[in-house]
Amino acid sequence: MTTAKRDTYTPETLLTVAVRVFNDRGYDGTSMEHLSKAAGISKSSIYHHVAGKEELLRRAVSRALDGLFGVLDEPGAVRGRSIERVEYVTRRTVEVLMAELPYVTLLLRVRGNTKTERWAMERRREFDQRVADLLKAAVADGDLRADLDIRLATRLLFGMVNSLVEWYRPQREGEADGAQVADTVVRMAFDGLRTGH
Repeated sequence: MTTAKRDTYTPETLLTVAVRVFNDRGYDGTSMEHLSKAAGISKSSIYHHVAGKEELLRRAVSRALDGLFGVLDEPGAVRGRSIERVEYVTRRTVEVLMAELPYVTLLLRVRGNTKTERWAMERRREFDQRVADLLKAAVADGDLRADLDIRLATRLLFGMVNSLVEWYRPQREGEADGAQVADTVVRMAFDGLRTGH
């Protein structure tokens, strides 16, 4: 039975288990023993697929970062007025977060204690800066208010988006679907909560 399990285990299924354990226990609180027990395979089987838990962390946060940075290269993020581009990026960021929820959750929880965590944090800052640049361009175009601090506005926007990892559970009955959540975030961020009068 163990042999069959080992034969069917893949780097992807191992990564899925590792992300769940990292999110439950924290990266620092997870040992290779924890990963071995959660996966139901020996530590040597894990080492057959990866060099160690930091490689699993890097693969996991890379998946989240690749999804986020991929958004910045999509046609909706590079063509059109700046306001349309920033709204597009915001919507797609929400969609990526929901599609890759465990991976983005892990990305948002890294604290900089390892080389991989520091690299991930630097990449997150780079992503935030690219969005801040879009917001600045929208201000310069006259489509967004000029009296707001762009760095603060960027942080608040992503604070709202990133909070999804704390409460969004797609399997919960009555939970809004991804498109509804993305639409609400964009409308709140760019239209506000007030009525038109």
